[in-house]
Amino acid sequence: MSVATVTELSATSTQSFEDAIRQGLERATKTLRNVTAAWVKEQRVELEGGKVKHFLVHLEVTYVLEG
Repeated sequence: MSVATVTELSATSTQSFEDAIRQGLERATKTLRNVTAAWVKEQRVELEGGKVKHFLVHLEVTYVLEG
């Protein structure tokens, strides 16, 4: 039997949404083991002077508990 849990996290990038997702998942897998999936819950941008300053994503990361 497997038991999974979900952790919510946020990540930002000055490049793109894809880069923010990649950075968030790379960071999550440094701390969490057995990551099996991620759901992009929200995407938004922060503007400065009418131009995109940051791409932000909110992710839900699923991982299987050990033991």
